[in-house]
Amino acid sequence: MMNQIIAKKKLSENIVKIDIKAAEIMLACKPGHHVFIKMFKESKPLPVVISKVNQHEGVVSLFIHTIGVAQRKLAAMSIGDILFDVSGPSGHSVEIKRYGTVVCAAGGVGIVPLYPIVDAMKAAGNKVIVVLGASSGQYILLKDEMQLLADELIIMTDDGSLGREGMVTDALKQLFYREKVDRVVTSGPIKMIKNSSALTHMFNIPIVATLYSINTDGNSDTGIYRVSVLPNSKYICVDGIDFNAFYPDFETMNNRMGQRLINDYSGNQSYPNHQLVQY
Repeated sequence: MMNQIIAKKKLSENIVKIDIKAAEIMLACKPGHHVFIKMFKESKPLPVVISKVNQHEGVVSLFIHTIGVAQRKLAAMSIGDILFDVSGPSGHSVEIKRYGTVVCAAGGVGIVPLYPIVDAMKAAGNKVIVVLGASSGQYILLKDEMQLLADELIIMTDDGSLGREGMVTDALKQLFYREKVDRVVTSGPIKMIKNSSALTHMFNIPIVATLYSINTDGNSDTGIYRVSVLPNSKYICVDGIDFNAFYPDFETMNNRMGQRLINDYSGNQSYPNHQLVQY
C-alpha cells in the first residue's frame, strides 16, 4: 500500500529512520532531494530529507530529526500507519560524479541531510573524508552510519568529549594542507558554512553548501526558505537544497532566521544541539 510505513528504527535519542512505500517517488529520487509529508489531511506539509532509496522494493528511507512538534508526531507513528500524502521529490539534486577526494563536513543537525550525499559520493568512486562536529559527543548524529561509508571519519567537539577538541574548520584546514582535496560539501550552522567557504576559497577548492532550513512545524510561510544567492533571491525548497557556497549572503540569511533558528550559544562555536531548531 502506497505511503505506508513498513519499517521503523530508532538510531539515536533524536533520530528515527522510517521506511515508506513510495514507488513513484523512489524512481525520481537523487541525493539532495527531499519530500513533503502530510501525516493527516489537515496537516501542513513537512519537508523531510530522503536518506536512501531501495529500487527493488519501491521503498524510500527517511531520517526524522525530532526537533519540533511535527517531527515528533511523525516519529511517533507506527509500522503499518499510512501517511495522508507524500509528495516529491522536491528541490534540485546534488551533482554526484567522480571528483577524486571529496570532503563532506557537517556540524550539529547538519549531519542528517549530509548522509545521502556521503553515500552517493562514495558509490561514485570518490575517496570520501567525513568531518562531523558538535558541541559535545552526545550530539554527534549518525556516527556509526557515517563510519561505514567514509574512507576516513574525523569527529570534532567543542569540549573534546569525542574525537578531537576544536571546530570543523580546524579539521578542514589540516586536511587541505595534508592532501589535495577536489571538492567540499558542507552542511550545518550558517557560521560554520561561512567559515568553511572562506577557507576553501583560500585553497581554491570548490564547495557546495546544503542549506536545509525548516522550522519546528514544517510551515514554509515564515520566509526562512528564502536565501539570497548573489545576485538573486532563491528558495531553498525550490532551488536548493545545495548552493555554491561562495555566493550565499550569509549575513542576511542569519538575520532572517534569527536567534530562534541559529544560536551561537557557546562563544566562538556555532553547533546547535538537539534542542535547537534546525538551521
